[in-house]
Amino acid sequence: MRTSKVATPVRVGFVMHKMQVAGAEVLVKQIIERLSGNIDATVYCLDGLGELGQQLRDAGTPVVVLDRKPGLDLSVAKRLASDVKSRRIEVLHAHQYTPFFYSALSKIRGRSGVKVIFTEHGRHYPDVVSKKRRFANRYLLQHCCTAATACCDFSTRAVQDIEGFPSTFTLRNGVDLCGLPPRGTDDAQMDLRRQLGLDLYRPYAACVARFHPVKDHSTLIRAWARVHQQVPNAKLLLVGDGPERQNIESAIQTHAGSSDLASSIEFWGIRSDVASILRAVDCFTLTSVSEAASLTLLEAMASQCPAVVTDVGGNGEHVRDEVEGFLVPRADDSALATRLTQLLSDKSLCIEMGTAARQRVIADFELSDIIAKYRDLYLDCVNRSLPASESNTTRPLQVSHHAGHDNASSSPTCMVGTE
Repeated sequence: MRTSKVATPVRVGFVMHKMQVAGAEVLVKQIIERLSGNIDATVYCLDGLGELGQQLRDAGTPVVVLDRKPGLDLSVAKRLASDVKSRRIEVLHAHQYTPFFYSALSKIRGRSGVKVIFTEHGRHYPDVVSKKRRFANRYLLQHCCTAATACCDFSTRAVQDIEGFPSTFTLRNGVDLCGLPPRGTDDAQMDLRRQLGLDLYRPYAACVARFHPVKDHSTLIRAWARVHQQVPNAKLLLVGDGPERQNIESAIQTHAGSSDLASSIEFWGIRSDVASILRAVDCFTLTSVSEAASLTLLEAMASQCPAVVTDVGGNGEHVRDEVEGFLVPRADDSALATRLTQLLSDKSLCIEMGTAARQRVIADFELSDIIAKYRDLYLDCVNRSLPASESNTTRPLQVSHHAGHDNASSSPTCMVGTE
């Protein structure tokens, strides 16, 4: 992505739990790398460095680990405030609620004019917060928040209605199409299957997700037992790993009975070639009981892979039912099996929906467009502009500051909205 460099880069501190390999953390790394020259980045990790944190540190980005203790650790706010002051950070961009909580406290502690952005990604299920937290948000923390964003409309509504940040707006996730090419010719498909060790003409479905209760692999296994009866030559690839591995294996044995169900399901572990897998299989599935804006789903769509996903969270904002794939109710193995069977039995339908899926990503979820919006948000926070050569670029984000309320101790009301 080409971005003109501003005269003075915005000093941005990203506040995270830990820079592990996950959606929010990958996004932050991409923002830092792609906005080089537009921002001067520092990363603050509450709980540990993480693999991506080490990569950023090796590349020269300061990464500060704050070593948060269990429970409420007010010393974290003190240390964060001190470092923000010494580095003259202009914007703190906190991803998820707890990092925002400590960012807001550090602003109050340091009595600084730093602007705080709160970005929400996923939400818990069931989504319930305490009255004490809502009280703190309404009467204290939202006054420290210059902007609140969320990665999908589902999360935006949750932050508005449940957390109590009424001015929250949606700033969607995106994927890098440069690393997600289209499927290409039938010959290219065959070559890719050979490289991955897949049968050339067998129908395949793939689920790419960590093995965690929220991903509800048990529903997928129940559904696949039904699919196996209808399409016995189809195979399911489980890409990922995690604490639910043993339970998933047990579920397969439970539903196998006297059938060869186990031989139709393959565990592929954690892979670095997910993009290739998604281009090689016929369809993608995700059975989460709760989801915000799944990057893996967007990657599947960009790979022209039709999806069968649960109608939860932001999934329905990505996949339109019967257009780019199918939406099914949470924990409904019968509906899931019906739609998977439909796709695995109809190659032309897979091609039609897969083509529509990629076009949707190109139109609405391209990473360079998303990162440009974050750039504009940072610039708006500090009242800075792009070079004159880009002065006519559409900038849909605007931060409105109440005059004379830049210090947290004076309890400003800062509103953010779209033009």
